[in-house]
Amino acid sequence: MIKVAVIDDWQRVARESADWSGLSKRATVTFFAEAFASEDEAAASLADYDIVLSMRERTPFPSSLLSRLPRLKMLGITGLKNASVDVDACTARGVVVCNTTAAAGSMSSTAELALGLLLSVARSIPAGDAGIRAGGFQETVASGMTLSGKTLGVIGLGRLGSMMARYGIALGMRVIAWSQNLNAGDAAAAGAELVSKDDLLSRSDAISLHLVLSARTRHIIGAAEIARMKPGAILINTSRGPLIEQDALAAALRDKRIFAGLDVYDREPLPLHDRIRQLPNTVLTPHLGYVVTETMRHFYAQSAENALAFIDGAPVRVMNLGVKAG
Repeated sequence: MIKVAVIDDWQRVARESADWSGLSKRATVTFFAEAFASEDEAAASLADYDIVLSMRERTPFPSSLLSRLPRLKMLGITGLKNASVDVDACTARGVVVCNTTAAAGSMSSTAELALGLLLSVARSIPAGDAGIRAGGFQETVASGMTLSGKTLGVIGLGRLGSMMARYGIALGMRVIAWSQNLNAGDAAAAGAELVSKDDLLSRSDAISLHLVLSARTRHIIGAAEIARMKPGAILINTSRGPLIEQDALAAALRDKRIFAGLDVYDREPLPLHDRIRQLPNTVLTPHLGYVVTETMRHFYAQSAENALAFIDGAPVRVMNLGVKAG
């Protein structure tokens, strides 16, 4: 019987997010909740599977892993693309790659989380909650700061960044923006003022990152950039961990020079003893930007459909259309 692996189910929601009954009648479906600790573990765990249904970029599929999956015939990804999958290597090996369409609200959910992190950091909301539950009241909670009248710097003014800009305006904040390709007209359309990168860093009371990770954006915030930030400024990252150079971030947080609200990290899941877990001046969430019920239901429903269509010999949502299935 065909074997299907549903991997990366870190929140244990895959079973309840879609109707798997049709697929289960045609294949043996196994759910993997734990993250693979290494490529070796992924290869050993998935070697006997014909179809693997993944979740976003949680498990990379480079050529080195694909070559160790002899039975793999179809790889399902969620979202339109996945930078951690070597699609060319899949094509060369005859592995069909199927994606899903974008889920309604998937963009707003990440921008909403960025806003939530900003408010949580500014008003020490997690510390207040923890203090109440520990039997205290205000004695363990630092005074927060109001955001109205402050300046929000948005780095990356695409769809997500534009949403964040509008949230800032709704809070009464002045919004300034910068990215490598941003022009004044597009900035103005989002309600923001185009400024230089240096000006944004030095003027902003809060900075929110909304960039795609690439060679030119990796470590776009490093020691020099953090040094230009205002003392006590808030740095929000819901995009990708490597946009920020981690040693520089850790040093600034350890010295309590800035605050940070982080949803993404260099390595995910975040290792148990990672220093970021112990650093002050932070609010941390476990990469929840796109993880809302509506998106997960959409992703898993289409993933099940993709697997069934492949088994039926009529694959849908195929990314590598020229592939000759093995």
